[in-house]
Amino acid sequence: MASMEKYLDERDLARSLRDDVRAGLSGTPKTLPPKWFYDGRGSTLFEEITRLPEYYPTRTERAVLVEHAPEIARLAEAKTLVELGSGSSEKTRLLLDAMLERGTLGRFVPLDVSEPALVAAVAALTAAYPGLAISGVVGDYTRHLRHLPDGDHRMVAFLGGTIGNMVPGERAAFLTDLRSVLHEGEWLLLGADLVKDPAVLLPAYDDAAGVTAEFNRNVLRVINRALAADFTPGAFDHVAAWNPSHEWIEMRLRSLRPQRVHIRDLSLDLSFTEGEEIRTEISTKFRRVGLTAELESAGFAIRHWWTDPRSWFALTLAQAVHP
Repeated sequence: MASMEKYLDERDLARSLRDDVRAGLSGTPKTLPPKWFYDGRGSTLFEEITRLPEYYPTRTERAVLVEHAPEIARLAEAKTLVELGSGSSEKTRLLLDAMLERGTLGRFVPLDVSEPALVAAVAALTAAYPGLAISGVVGDYTRHLRHLPDGDHRMVAFLGGTIGNMVPGERAAFLTDLRSVLHEGEWLLLGADLVKDPAVLLPAYDDAAGVTAEFNRNVLRVINRALAADFTPGAFDHVAAWNPSHEWIEMRLRSLRPQRVHIRDLSLDLSFTEGEEIRTEISTKFRRVGLTAELESAGFAIRHWWTDPRSWFALTLAQAVHP
């Protein structure tokens, strides 16, 4: 039993890319949002990154889910599971299995910006869970939360540490928007990477095999193809740096030489000096006290907090409470 609702199409994505590239590359310093890493090649590269020995977040979060999914299912007693930025929903199967075993779950709602990825995921999940109602939503979780199916005692899962890709103001707006579409008593299951030794953090974003470097440069290939630009990806070096004042990792692309780039579809000419950088991603690492304050400010109360034995990654179960 599967259905699909669509609030985002190729024209929306193209318009959003144009706006983001124009604004980000015209500014000082230059920036690009990380969501544009993920064309087909970018998604494949990221899947490869998650299997690298240096990249701890995916396997650490999965281990926490393996241990605590039955407890999460028991505590939430949710009838509907919503996943934001669902992708393949691979880790989410741990929650689906636990919630179905608990006997409460009736519907799964995956939301993703990529229609092809969502169609594939819904088909695979429908085959794996033939008795489960699955309602796919093609949308952007920063814009389309109001279109989530209502009611049925929902739990929203936002996994993978993706919350860390937002700067503080964006996080506050996102959490407030999410709280506004939930009823009092409904749930948020949030995956968040925690502050740790930069000697552990930095290799996770700058692996020895160079996969993350190719993933980072892939955003330039996306712009070349989509906007008729003439970036030379090899003319940019991959940089990963720890920002201790913000407690986040920054990924950047650093120009290896003075160069000019023309983006034909935007009628935009760019100049880069040697060493000039484009910031392509931040990945905030959280402390419990700070994340608790952010959730409480948005109208959530933390009910449970689980981590791995090294306290590298946290799963937080928070409940929407009366303002």
